[in-house]
Amino acid sequence: MKNLKTNLLIIFFLIFSGCSTIPSNTANSCSIFSEKDFWYKHAKLSEQKWGTPIYIQLAIIKIESNFDSLAKPPRQKLFKILPHKRPSSSFGYSQAVKGTWEQYKKETGNNLAVRTRFKDSVDFIGWYTNKTESILKISKKDAFKQYIAYHEGWGNYKNYKKNNKIINLAKKVEKQSNIYKEQLQKCESSLNSNKYIIF
Repeated sequence: MKNLKTNLLIIFFLIFSGCSTIPSNTANSCSIFSEKDFWYKHAKLSEQKWGTPIYIQLAIIKIESNFDSLAKPPRQKLFKILPHKRPSSSFGYSQAVKGTWEQYKKETGNNLAVRTRFKDSVDFIGWYTNKTESILKISKKDAFKQYIAYHEGWGNYKNYKKNNKIINLAKKVEKQSNIYKEQLQKCESSLNSNKYIIF
């Protein structure tokens, strides 16, 4: 019985670690989806549900966590040397903060959603960008402005022109989304015909 429990724990660990490993080439959308079979399905379903293009979903994740499911903001330094608290509760692929994640779960009914699961993370991004379009009238295809609203929040969006750091980050997201878009045009038909991707 003890050996059975040990074996089950090992299997669980291997499955979990296999699902949460970072793709080997996070700069290439075709490579990401080739390596992570079901991620394309999840991203495509989010696009169909919310209208946010896959390439923008990926670009946001790339800049937020670089596809690390356990990503957290680095700890602040006390007296410049001692590890202190983290600047926010951001966590997971999408780097969603606790409060906004709870709002997402409440509004969508996805009560079992976790920030370390890619499926839930892309659905969250779809939900968030959809609300941004509704609240701020920003197109879900506008990677630059959508990312600013994603990073700063709907209430702080209007102040972004004073923040060079967020402007530069948003430019990176926009550039990466265009790269992902071009890459997907070359492999999307193949991804759609994958027998494991059933819509």
